[in-house]
Amino acid sequence: MIIVDSCGWIEYLKGSKKGEKYEKYLTDMKKIITPAIVIYEVYKKIKNEKGEEKALLITSQLLRTKIIPFDTDISFLAADLSLKYKLPMADAIVYATGIFHKAKIITSDEHFKNLPEVIFI
Repeated sequence: MIIVDSCGWIEYLKGSKKGEKYEKYLTDMKKIITPAIVIYEVYKKIKNEKGEEKALLITSQLLRTKIIPFDTDISFLAADLSLKYKLPMADAIVYATGIFHKAKIITSDEHFKNLPEVIFI
């Protein structure tokens, strides 16, 4: 199982050069889990830049993965990881979701650089 972080989805869906590096991780949607906060981040960014219709169309791709809600177990783990690694809240939730579900996190977000269980692009 893997998690593609918000920045990865955004780059991939924009068709950027960096997004091309994510393509190999997005071939089998059954192997991807998506923290609910990633939907929030992707939808918000795309809606702000391209409007609601485009945001809904783009985030529908994420809904083909297994969505993981933000629950109490992940909340406590995210808080602990945030303190340990100085992660912002959303990044801590993504990281905690990966740790809790034994999934690698695929990202190019600098906050994750050099963390265990992260594949950094």
